[in-house]
Amino acid sequence: MTCALMTTVAPAWAHGGEDHDQDQKPAVAAGPGAAANDTVGEATSAQRLPDGSLFVPKAVQRQLGIRTVLAEVKNLAATVELNGRVMADPNAGGRVQASQGGRIESGAKGLPVLGQKVVKGQVLLWLRPSIGSVERGNQRAALADLASQLTIATAKAARYAQLEGAVPQKDIATSRLEVDALKQRHAAVAGSLGETEPLVAPASGVISAVNLVSGQVVEAREILLEIVDPARLSVEALAYDPALVDGIQSASVAFPGGALELQFAGGGRQLREQALPLLFHVKSRNAPVAVGQAVKVIAKTARTIPGVAVPQASVARNGAGDTVIWVHVAPERFAQRRVSAQLLDAGTVALTTGVVTGERVVTEGANLLAQVR
Repeated sequence: MTCALMTTVAPAWAHGGEDHDQDQKPAVAAGPGAAANDTVGEATSAQRLPDGSLFVPKAVQRQLGIRTVLAEVKNLAATVELNGRVMADPNAGGRVQASQGGRIESGAKGLPVLGQKVVKGQVLLWLRPSIGSVERGNQRAALADLASQLTIATAKAARYAQLEGAVPQKDIATSRLEVDALKQRHAAVAGSLGETEPLVAPASGVISAVNLVSGQVVEAREILLEIVDPARLSVEALAYDPALVDGIQSASVAFPGGALELQFAGGGRQLREQALPLLFHVKSRNAPVAVGQAVKVIAKTARTIPGVAVPQASVARNGAGDTVIWVHVAPERFAQRRVSAQLLDAGTVALTTGVVTGERVVTEGANLLAQVR
């Protein structure tokens, strides 16, 4: 099969600065109407040779956008893959909960909505406590009793004031204090019958969850709103090797179109489901992840392994399920190699076998080479 689709790829050079005029080019079977002495050098399309390698003319390489990198074996940091979950930074988010049972009432601007930006201390909604008929009756009885006591105390204080000079000054002062105390108690009981409680934002951020509607009756400790600061997220991963807590240097998370860099914050010393929880801070602000999202964390350890670092796009799977790469063995020839690969970070892998220093590994266009027949 010829690569008719290859003309749609942006032109690029596999590598330059080489003189291949004297390189001998392998022969292939001539097509219909071709002379017996035709060679690959006269071919204009990529072809698979009998030994499994590919003949790809320079012009086709540019059409495919083939890019290569010179392999160099180095000591690279060994990595481990950990299952993790994105979570909000506990210092940059929070929940709005009902401190007691009651009915939800909206503010002047209505109830909060998803994605709304809020600031710490902002009143988001109101909670009118729910009171039973028996409790309400007791409060009204207490209010009436306080009103009666206040009337008596006020009259007593007024009478003592008229008898100033005949009544000791301490009795006059005591009567006035008694009136003030009864006024405060009366106001407190009266306010508890119809007072609403303001529910404020515990932190600045955006509303990430809304679990209420206007007029809803809620119970104490019920979660009404959740606030998240998208610029300050964390990732919690589980490690089944306790030694990793002291050996992690850095970590990353792969996502479509890029990678998320993480900073290791620390690990717990208490098992959770037979694993140790590890905490990472997300370095990127406004990362394209959501709280609760499951991620694969690739953590670098202090241990090193010899290998060749290449982009993940260089590695593929063949029909047998083997991990393979393409090596540029000659100016217009590519060979497939079986290799052992280990992730280095979200965008790079280490080739530990199958490649030696000095070989050119295809980093872009490898998937198109695999389509050549």
